Amino acid sequence: MVRQIKGIARDTLTFILEVSRSTAPNEFAGLLRADDRVITEVIVLPGTESSEVSAVMRLYMLPTISIAGSVHSHPTPNVSPSGADLSLFLRTGNCHIIAGFPYNEKSWRCYDASGQKRVLPVLDIDFEDEIVL
Repeated sequence: MVRQIKGIARDTLTFILEVSRSTAPNEFAGLLRADDRVITEVIVLPGTESSEVSAVMRLYMLPTISIAGSVHSHPTPNVSPSGADLSLFLRTGNCHIIAGFPYNEKSWRCYDASGQKRVLPVLDIDFEDEIVL
């Protein structure tokens, strides 16, 4: 049984909005990972290509890890999913974020795998510093 995502870390959403803004007018795309049912990571797959009209992820490059959903940007204020977006949603989890211009706290939306809007609370989460040796 898949556990329901309960929210997204504010720092993770801020990262998504900043990357979307910095790559505009090209689209940004990545996959979402959750820790303890909270989205905390954005994974950008090797070979991802983006342009002003689309972003293409090479899903075969995904390591064997669980994915909560996807994220991508639109270079316009329209954050409704396209047919291609809906196809991706069905293959990559149940929590999908689209960020639109001007890439701020009010210009994004979350959808479930079928493309229905869903509420995704923004949570203030403290990240522990991780030391990798």
